[in-house]
Amino acid sequence: MEFTMIETGWLSILPPVIAIALALLTKEVYSSLFIGIVSGMLIYAFASGGTIISAAAMTFDMMSSKISDNSYMIIFLALLWAVVSLVSRSGGSQAYGKWVETRLKSKRAAAFATSLLGILIFIDDGFNCLTVGTVMRPITDRLRISREKLAYIIDATAAPVCIIAPVSSWAVAVASEVSATDGFHVFLSTIPYNFYALLTILMVIFISYSGKDFGPMKKAEEDALLKTPEEEQDTFREKTKGRVYDLVLPILVLIICAILGMAYVGGFFEGVSFSEAIGYNPTAGLSLGAFAGLLTAMVLYLPRKLMTPKGFIDCIVGGISNIVPPMLILILSWSLGGVCRQLIGTGLFISGFVSSSNLPLGFLPVLIFVIAALMSFSMGTSWGTFGMLIPIITMICETEGAGIFLIPALGATLAGSVYGDHCSPISDTTILASTGADCVHIRHVETQLPYATLVAVVCAVGYLIAGFLLSPWVPLLLSAALLIGAIFLLSRTEIGTK
Repeated sequence: MEFTMIETGWLSILPPVIAIALALLTKEVYSSLFIGIVSGMLIYAFASGGTIISAAAMTFDMMSSKISDNSYMIIFLALLWAVVSLVSRSGGSQAYGKWVETRLKSKRAAAFATSLLGILIFIDDGFNCLTVGTVMRPITDRLRISREKLAYIIDATAAPVCIIAPVSSWAVAVASEVSATDGFHVFLSTIPYNFYALLTILMVIFISYSGKDFGPMKKAEEDALLKTPEEEQDTFREKTKGRVYDLVLPILVLIICAILGMAYVGGFFEGVSFSEAIGYNPTAGLSLGAFAGLLTAMVLYLPRKLMTPKGFIDCIVGGISNIVPPMLILILSWSLGGVCRQLIGTGLFISGFVSSSNLPLGFLPVLIFVIAALMSFSMGTSWGTFGMLIPIITMICETEGAGIFLIPALGATLAGSVYGDHCSPISDTTILASTGADCVHIRHVETQLPYATLVAVVCAVGYLIAGFLLSPWVPLLLSAALLIGAIFLLSRTEIGTK
């Protein structure tokens, strides 16, 4: 069906406002997004002389159109989760655990190795949480690192790493939300402005190496030192034919072939520049890489009978089923963005409002960071948050003179979404980090909150500066210096340790 835009004035902002308000009130994203889409279609239908029935028909026409437009991304996510599921089942994680167990002799080494493993597994946050927790928990227990500290390290190297990794499910999700031909390039440009992700990684590495803790985490670490080490864990003693390369090789092949795939699809081998090639149709190239990872897993696992052919296929199907919930969020957010952009003129109305206001646009990044953080914390989902906000931010920055704020504003949106998700007790990543570390969930939330909030406060200062400098580097360096100084100061106090 052909869609023709109709200007509907202030009514055009109702669909996103309804979706966001419902999501905050109900803590349920799916129905909130769907109701937002339907409300937009009703506004469009009545403004164009249609009926409720035509509004219902157009709702599913829009969803179908967005699924078609993003078909490669859907294929990539399905293949990616299939590879993740296979790698988890192969026994490679247990083999890696056995290998690393004999090489770590101190708390500092174990904490640093846990951080490094979390950073290296950047394909997906859920896979990160469960793999790192399974591999490192027996080792950190033996060296008397608290479960709370392990859960924090896992959580801090999950979403914050995935949101800045070009080859990840998060990258293609964000690129698709921008709804532009250069969406992947836009995502790459936001990485230096994603202060929360970058500073969280800096903090977890610094704390792991230095051992400087504060707040409830400091008390948890002190309590862990008083505990008698448990008897030798049997996590790595179960018999498995898996080897370290069963974990490493499929992921390595996936990453290398994804980069080559993006270059191939974009015509790099036919003379197109590399930067242009990888931005041409990145999800098509990523799909080739994920398929190569799947084939690698098949060649590695089936001949050695790590899995039966039926078990291999069942594992693929089970992995793909895990992507359905986040994929549904994406489809609904794509559709809501389509309604606002293509049908009811939300962008025109917002652009007119912004251009007539006297609010300095330099405050836009810090305001967006705070709004995204509150939304993500309340809903427990970063994907749902940036899925709702990115279309709105994009439309705001279409205003004359506001285009230069697009990248900083999008970076702040992603950063705020990850911070809120990082702290929220109802976030799936937070829950998976607790599960992977075998830590009491509320203890993980309590001990992590001061760490994450310290980074967020420093980020807010950085975004306030970045909004006026329109450069990420000076604000990022100043924020990093403030963060390290604050850690030194807080680690010497007794605040919050009782």
